[in-house]
Amino acid sequence: MNDTSPLNIGPARRRWLLRAVAALGVASVPVAIRQALARGVNPAAPGIYEMDGDVRVNGRPVVPGFLIRPGDVIETGPNSRAVFVVGKDAYLLRAESRLQTAGTEMFIDALRIITGRLLSVLGPGARRIHTRTATIGIRGTGIYVEAERQRTYVCTCYGTAELDSVFKPEERETVTTTHHDQPRYIYGESMPGIKMIEGAPVVNHTDDELIMLEALVGRTPPFDTTGEPRY
Repeated sequence: MNDTSPLNIGPARRRWLLRAVAALGVASVPVAIRQALARGVNPAAPGIYEMDGDVRVNGRPVVPGFLIRPGDVIETGPNSRAVFVVGKDAYLLRAESRLQTAGTEMFIDALRIITGRLLSVLGPGARRIHTRTATIGIRGTGIYVEAERQRTYVCTCYGTAELDSVFKPEERETVTTTHHDQPRYIYGESMPGIKMIEGAPVVNHTDDELIMLEALVGRTPPFDTTGEPRY
C-alpha cells in the first residue's frame, strides 16, 4: 500500500500541499483532507470535505463526508461554508448561499446560484451557471460567482466563459483568461443607464483557495509554478 503522508512527498509537492491545507482556514485539518490532498494527481472521493457552521442539503443538516449528487440543493447559514467534490469538480460555497444543481449520475452540468457566493474548479465538459441576471457558459474552468438580486459578479479565474445578460440577451461577451484577467459585473433590468456587462475588480477569492480545490481533484491551476500537473 502506498503511504500518502505529506512527509513522504518531495519539496515542491510539500509546498503545494501546505498552501492547499492553509487555504482551508482551519487550525486542524481532518486526516481525510490531508490524505486527499497528498494524493496529488489522484482525485479525491466525492463528498463534503470541509464545512463550518450550518450546512444543509435538500433542507436537512449534513456532516463531513456527505455525498452531494446532481439535483441536490445546498444551503449555508451565516458564518458557514462547505467544500465538496462531485466527480472531477470541486466547490467552495460561502456563507448565506443557496445553490441548486442539475445533471446526471456524478456530473453536474448546471448550477443555479439563487443567492450567495461560489468558487468552482471544473474539469472537462460543458456547464452552465445561472443567476438572476446572468447565464454563464463554461468548460474546464476556474470561476468565482457572487449572485445578488440586481447584479452578478463573475471572475473567470482561468479558462473561457461565455457571459450573457438575462434581461438583455443581445449583450454578451466571451472572456478567456489565465489569472483573474477579466472580472465582470452583469446587471439586472432595474439598472437604467448602466452597461449590462462591465469590468470589475478581483474580490473575495484567493489563489490558495483555487490551489486547494484543484488539489482535491488531482490538479493544479494553470498559474501555479510548482511543476505539478495542470489542465
